[in-house]
Amino acid sequence: MCVDEADRRNPNGTLSVQRSFMKNSYPSHAKAINMLALATIFWGLSFPVMKALGQLQHQLLPESSSWFGTAFVNTLRFGAASVLMALFTLRSLKHMTRSEVWQGFGLGFFGGVGCIFQMDGLNYTSASTSAFLTQAYCIVLPVILAIRTRRWPPAKLIVASLLVIIGITILSDVSWGDFKLGRGETETLIGSMIFAGQILWLERPAFRDNNVNHFSLVMFTTIAVIGGIFLLLTMRNLSEPLTMLRSGSVHLLVGQLVIFCTLIAYVMMNHWQPKISSTEAGLIYCVEPVFASLFALFLPAYYSGWFSVKYPNELVTQSLLWGGSLILAANILLQFNFKKSKNPPTEPHT
Repeated sequence: MCVDEADRRNPNGTLSVQRSFMKNSYPSHAKAINMLALATIFWGLSFPVMKALGQLQHQLLPESSSWFGTAFVNTLRFGAASVLMALFTLRSLKHMTRSEVWQGFGLGFFGGVGCIFQMDGLNYTSASTSAFLTQAYCIVLPVILAIRTRRWPPAKLIVASLLVIIGITILSDVSWGDFKLGRGETETLIGSMIFAGQILWLERPAFRDNNVNHFSLVMFTTIAVIGGIFLLLTMRNLSEPLTMLRSGSVHLLVGQLVIFCTLIAYVMMNHWQPKISSTEAGLIYCVEPVFASLFALFLPAYYSGWFSVKYPNELVTQSLLWGGSLILAANILLQFNFKKSKNPPTEPHT
């Protein structure tokens, strides 16, 4: 990670330092797409890591609920990220604005509550159905764009959206004969709509000049607090989280989540997403399950050896090849077309 410092004037006329993980305050549209795609690689890593943590939890606390494990990991993950981000931004925290606090709280609220609905829904439906329905925001965002602008989205976005929808359908391998809109499916759709709110919240023009590290800190803290409340409601006694904390393997796995999937990935998202439209961002984020599937082809064997868990590698399937190819093609289409345009069309801010 590199640190870029840019001078910014406070309302009182004095100069303060705005620190960011990223260089270049005015990046190209294509560069923003590339950086967000890179963030999805780190998020894809979180799936095998979380799976390995679930296996460890089952070994350490076989009677505990999956809700407890998820709440514990989210609290530890985002709590640690909050501490590290606070240390990094310690000198500039006195310049944190109300706008940055409000932006970070909104992002944390949408992210934290969305995860709760998604995780609870997963208990009542299949993983493939959950993965499919979670991407529903890639349909919702173009609709919101059409309503806001009162015209159809650009043809390129429509084509890319169709490619993503078809790709996710193939990749998730949903059994339509068994599909029903029950509690699990409904909660997963609610979670997806909340994630759409997070994407839209980040692009609000009122937040354009905010310090990315300041509102990221508030975001991480908010999610950690939501996770902590959920942890208190799901743990049976204090010995459960203490047992998890005594495991060195838990710390190593959560450390990967903190560094790669949280500090790096979310700060990249918070910095680069406002450079493109929310519709494009939603399409780019759909690459995440593709990278998750690719990591699942080889990482489980390493985790099984390192952490003594039973976690076999997944296999290459036709669904992965065809579905993943269509999703990647959609994102290449976005990047290729915008690279050729000096003034790429973006979603107007209203």
